[in-house]
Amino acid sequence: MPNLVPIGRALISVSDKSGLLDLARALAGYGVELISTGGTSGMLRAAGLEVRDVSDVTGFPEMMDGRVKTLHPNVHGALLALRDDDEHLLAMAAHGIEPIDLLVVNLYPFEETVAKGADHATCIENIDIGGPAMIRAASKNHRFVTVVTDPADYPALLDQMRAHDGATTMAFRQKLALNAFSRTAAYDTAVSTWLAGEIKEPTPRYRSFAGKLAQPLRYGENPHQTAAFYVDGTRRPGVATARQWQGKELSYNNINDTDAAFELVAEFAGDAPACAIIKHANPCGVARGDTLAEAYVRAYQCDQTSAFGGIIALNQVLDGATAEEIVKIFTEVVIAPDASDEAKAIFATKKNLRLLTTGALPDPKAKGLAFKQVAGGFLVQDRDAGRISAHDLKVVTKRAPNPAELKDLLFAWTVAKHVKSNAIIYVKDGATVGIGAGQMSRVDSTRIAATKARDMAEVLGLASPLTQGSVVASDAFFPFADGLITAAEAGATAIIQPGGSMRDDEVIAAADERGLAMVFTGQRHFRH
Repeated sequence: MPNLVPIGRALISVSDKSGLLDLARALAGYGVELISTGGTSGMLRAAGLEVRDVSDVTGFPEMMDGRVKTLHPNVHGALLALRDDDEHLLAMAAHGIEPIDLLVVNLYPFEETVAKGADHATCIENIDIGGPAMIRAASKNHRFVTVVTDPADYPALLDQMRAHDGATTMAFRQKLALNAFSRTAAYDTAVSTWLAGEIKEPTPRYRSFAGKLAQPLRYGENPHQTAAFYVDGTRRPGVATARQWQGKELSYNNINDTDAAFELVAEFAGDAPACAIIKHANPCGVARGDTLAEAYVRAYQCDQTSAFGGIIALNQVLDGATAEEIVKIFTEVVIAPDASDEAKAIFATKKNLRLLTTGALPDPKAKGLAFKQVAGGFLVQDRDAGRISAHDLKVVTKRAPNPAELKDLLFAWTVAKHVKSNAIIYVKDGATVGIGAGQMSRVDSTRIAATKARDMAEVLGLASPLTQGSVVASDAFFPFADGLITAAEAGATAIIQPGGSMRDDEVIAAADERGLAMVFTGQRHFRH
């Protein structure tokens, strides 16, 4: 198997022209013959470089608006021929096929076209055919052919040629072949995902997901696990699109928790100032306020112990007053749509605090897919975009919630969507005052949330538990009345839950007996 393979001829056909001229000039400096297509060849000629059109190689003109130009044996034979196989060499000689040693191709911008909301016909025209075919051919024959699909690899290619007198090593060609096969796989994934959406096919026979490496991570959830962060190109505002202003590199857990925090606070887009504090992917405090600083303080007062070292998400521009409050304790990450210069200056005194800005909030109503790996496969479902309004609620008790209770019930239900099941959320005056998450028993979640609220009341020097006069949300129905009774004993006055239990009548009777208002949503928010 050859190690060093010199580059004598290169076919260049790129939609992304960044770095093209520098690359082409360097190749010409090594005496490499340049072959090119369409706009690429025009750009190279305009720069004074000698270029041979691919139509001269194939003997056929580009046709059908460029749909057919490289799909020809003189191109694919030049890429696929094994240079140490006598039969292949004889076939090349018999048909006048000259070998191509370097393929530089990047694909039509299909993903970008879809992201811009282009119409169906435009998206179809941006599906590249010849490019992926050439890339796969060259990658298959990486024993002899170097294939480059990303301008980011141009410097490494030229480094190789400088180090090896115009040749590349087998290890380098293998790495580029891996990049190339990964790129065409991701491209095909983008096309199939788009087409499934176009024809409204929820369960295509084959389903794939793809992403581009954004960041190798120091480790995963634990130090013995390797990990990396990939972006999928959808440009949904969040940690994947954010600008990091300061602080060390984000970890696997930072990214996971920051995403959870920002998706939660995005539920309050266009609403009053709101803050969500996340620890280990669960909210430990969520609140509205008249100001962002007030929203943060109220969220912090739900569970000050858990908030230490947490992730903070804000639904508005981070200002100086809020920044002053945040830096009073250690925080891992703060994410917001933007931050004032004053806030950035305050945070600059805390070098370990990461500040991320996104420019916008993600749309909680937007469609999307979520997937989870299981042994031998993976589960795929729609993102939970479920939302309710007061008009969707069914009052099932003798007493209906008053306007203040109703407002808190809807707030609590919104938070419940982002708490691990079994989820119980106590809310009072637009702020969580107790959160129970991830328990095997719903009544245990109810008790834990109430206990944490009692503990925080003691810390704050209050005479009564924070849950006194609160409302409660349950992400799924109460299977028995015991959970509701526990909430009532903690001081709750109103309940919001999906309903649908075989014992709904028993639960409703327990609520009526204690003078509680209860509403059913008819919607569940399991989050495992």
